[in-house]
Amino acid sequence: MKIITKLQTLSQSTGYWMSYAIGGLLLLAVALFYQHGLDELPCVVCIQIRLWITWLVITAFIGFLVKRKRGLNMIMQLSLIMGTLGFIERSYLLLGTEKGFIFGGCGFDTGLPAWFAIEQWMPWIYKVETSCGYTPELVLGVTMAESLMVLSVGLMIVSAIVGVATFFNKKS
Repeated sequence: MKIITKLQTLSQSTGYWMSYAIGGLLLLAVALFYQHGLDELPCVVCIQIRLWITWLVITAFIGFLVKRKRGLNMIMQLSLIMGTLGFIERSYLLLGTEKGFIFGGCGFDTGLPAWFAIEQWMPWIYKVETSCGYTPELVLGVTMAESLMVLSVGLMIVSAIVGVATFFNKKS
């Protein structure tokens, strides 16, 4: 039970929530550097991944604010898990499209409802500009799709472990 207590303490720490927030903002900054600095235009799946990362950042900021309130902390943990699952699913689709083991249509429509026209409100970050099929190489031959897949799974594992621990009753 000692590990569960440590995980519960972690879920209430500033560092935990700020790691998600800052990490997510850094991921978005890298995406924008590749888009605007290196002219690697984003496809619809890339934009959907950015939306999931934005979800994680917003969840992290809210989680930071409510970290000491057990019920709200649990809700934010579930939100992180949900966000990482969306991140995994889109990363897998991107990797599958890039490597050729998933075949599907990849157009220019994000699939968002008309009332949530974020691609019109913030086109510099959320506008689809190319079709799917290729992601740039980052370092040592690792592509962006490969790194997003590994990162999303890693975040999901951490989120799930910490999230499950928050549902146990804290022992004094």
